[in-house]
Amino acid sequence: MIELVLADACIACDKCVLACPTNVFDQGTDGIPVIARQSDCQTCFMCEAYCPTDALYVSPDSAPADESFSPPEHLVGSYRERLGWGKGRRPGSLVAVGPEIPHGDPPPRVR
Repeated sequence: MIELVLADACIACDKCVLACPTNVFDQGTDGIPVIARQSDCQTCFMCEAYCPTDALYVSPDSAPADESFSPPEHLVGSYRERLGWGKGRRPGSLVAVGPEIPHGDPPPRVR
């Protein structure tokens, strides 16, 4: 289940928003995605996989962690690395690691 969006690492690219098949995120007022519908998360890891800056953490558990939860730093964004896409880029770098989200219409919004 999606647990964390690291605002300091996020570059507001909305790739997680576009990759999420269940519309878990809303765009925050500052452009940083907000976990708006955590219970809709299917733990598919797509948001974490497509995040170019490793700013997300999806827990393999299907229940939300308590509010004091803080994942170990080595786990944040680690799904990309396990896929073989390497670590993501950092803000300010020119090249993202891993595939781009396919172009076309975004998935329909679930309301």
